[in-house]
Amino acid sequence: MIYRQIVDDLLNSYNEIRYVAIYDDNELTSKQRNSIFNNSSADTDRYEELLVNPVILTAARQRGNIDCGGLNFIVIAYGNFFQLIKETSFGHISICLEKQTNLAQLPEEIFDFLKSKYAELFKN
Repeated sequence: MIYRQIVDDLLNSYNEIRYVAIYDDNELTSKQRNSIFNNSSADTDRYEELLVNPVILTAARQRGNIDCGGLNFIVIAYGNFFQLIKETSFGHISICLEKQTNLAQLPEEIFDFLKSKYAELFKN
């Protein structure tokens, strides 16, 4: 799969997106928008994608599968931005959003966009 193209498509299509990362079978593809403020460091972003997000997704998926109807996605509200995380067919996608983002609308819009262009990215 061409992850660089997916990352660029998201950054070009949604101004609210600050950063996108796709983690697939120990390979990380990521890109941050230029000229953003209050961003985290590239080193901590890398460790978040390699260690933290997979653990969070595993725990939430297992809990969701017990009696919650599964897991759709996770939103983490950090002080300077939101982090949107979703499992993919091979790992996960992580999307950093501006704080003023409409969380009731934009996550579903982003995932519908991705499913329409890159259906193989997601399970089911």
